[in-house]
Amino acid sequence: MKIAIAQINPTIGDLPGNAQIILEMAQRAAAKGVRLLLTPELSLCGYPPRDLLLNPSFVEAMGITLQQLARDLPPKLAVLVGTVEQHTKAHITGGKTLFNSIALLENGQVKQFFYKRLLPTYDVFDENRYFEPGLQANYFTLDNIHIGVTICEDLWNDEDFWGKRSYAVNPIADLAILGVDLIVNLSASPYSVSKQQFRETLLSHSSVRFQQPIIYANQVGGNDDLIFDGRSFALNRQGEIICRTRGFETDLVLVEFDEAQRDLQLGSVTPGYESEDEEIWQALVLGVRDYARKCRFSKVVLGLSGGIDSALVAAIATTALGKENVLGVLMPSPYSSEHSISDALALSENLGIKTNILPIGNLMQGFDQTLADLFADTEFGLAEENIQSRIRGNLLMAIANKFGYLLLSTGNKSEMAVGYCTLYGDMNGGLAVIADVPKTRVYSLCHWLNRNSEIIPQNILTKAPSAELKPGQVDQDSLPPYEILDDILQHLIHNHQSTPQIVAAGHDPVIVDRVIQMVARAEFKRRQAPPGLKITDRAFGTGWRMPIASNWVAVKNAYQIKTVPKPTLVCWDGQDAHPRIK
Repeated sequence: MKIAIAQINPTIGDLPGNAQIILEMAQRAAAKGVRLLLTPELSLCGYPPRDLLLNPSFVEAMGITLQQLARDLPPKLAVLVGTVEQHTKAHITGGKTLFNSIALLENGQVKQFFYKRLLPTYDVFDENRYFEPGLQANYFTLDNIHIGVTICEDLWNDEDFWGKRSYAVNPIADLAILGVDLIVNLSASPYSVSKQQFRETLLSHSSVRFQQPIIYANQVGGNDDLIFDGRSFALNRQGEIICRTRGFETDLVLVEFDEAQRDLQLGSVTPGYESEDEEIWQALVLGVRDYARKCRFSKVVLGLSGGIDSALVAAIATTALGKENVLGVLMPSPYSSEHSISDALALSENLGIKTNILPIGNLMQGFDQTLADLFADTEFGLAEENIQSRIRGNLLMAIANKFGYLLLSTGNKSEMAVGYCTLYGDMNGGLAVIADVPKTRVYSLCHWLNRNSEIIPQNILTKAPSAELKPGQVDQDSLPPYEILDDILQHLIHNHQSTPQIVAAGHDPVIVDRVIQMVARAEFKRRQAPPGLKITDRAFGTGWRMPIASNWVAVKNAYQIKTVPKPTLVCWDGQDAHPRIK
């Protein structure tokens, strides 16, 4: 039996468009003699549809579209399509009114539904909000082959692999007990760094443990802050990868099930990426391209400061959308260094993008004059510095509004974590491209980008980072060195470690406590930030649910007074100062 994986890029809510994509894949598969076609989880509506599922007319339209798709498909091809199905007994038994489902379409009809059994509620997932879990093992018989059906999370509860259970049941074990010949998994699994290696390790363990060949079909594409990497694959009973699709693009690949051996045969295996930087680059390019396309933008604009963050974002945007669709705006102030302008222009020349220079000195003077009486007898400080950023933000928004461009913000994860960013200034934008990329990774990506030829000018890579909001300013006036900061943030945000644990890892307790306070205080900014592309397992986005009004940091310190010295407010050069809150 020939089986095909349709690794598609659906647009959320575009039911006719998604159905057409599935139909075209089905026609291609049928022409190759395929008997069974697999599509991803919720492929008909796109994942995640979120509160569109609360709209009865949307659910009804999905059902109508599914029936029409069944009639349009090649008649001799069986197709598994991700959709939703009504829980008709919910008004009697209680529970949610929908099932996250896979529909089996064949011979012009919807033959069978299979329901997702394990509903995740961690990180970006909130499926218990919408769905009732299925209670039975899912399988069907096609040409005398018994095929078990699982949906995404159903694969992720192997207690032998994890050393524990997160759910009461293991759908893979249940299917193995039933004696199915093959297990398929239809997924919409968001990307994070190195996640593919983990997926393959987990499924390899399950295929060996239960002696089951497994086919994993994943969604590809960018949907809001989430990026789906595709990289669907299949394993034989020995846990060996016998097929892998391309990453970060649509694909259609065939695998063959040998009925005599009751196993999958070796097919096309796309090699993995050479480095994490290459993988992250592909993810960010796809995220920008799809966010712009699916939100109906053809051109983008961003501020070019001559710094490394805006340089990386400009390079990503140029690759994603083409140099003719990217506009870089230079907005020098009296505090801008000469190299900031020359570096930004050198970058734009390397990328081939258009630029405009809009000096903001006169606008700064206008603000100073307007606020002169109110600010009399006060010292120049953060308020005045931030006016510069907000002037730039206003100019960029004006350009975006005037010409219908998408404004890309350029702040990185390290800055977002500690609030080293300005509300209604450099945080302005429709998409925060590198908001989940730590500063040290920004440098790593730029060095990777320059591996064959100079794209990011060398001076941008070597000069000290600076917001240039006052004379001689560098980031390390207010922050610890980024190597230290990013390591503390890794322990705090990703590893959920306490102050004593982070100190035990080799960090100064005063710096650790200060960073933790800054992260807590900056929550109100992150809540107002544009969506940021997620590339790690702990991003400031839909999966980050922290309170703004919280006093846990102060309470926590009371519990740790014997472990951690009482903090003092310090600058990183050791001189007493007030914390920088921008």
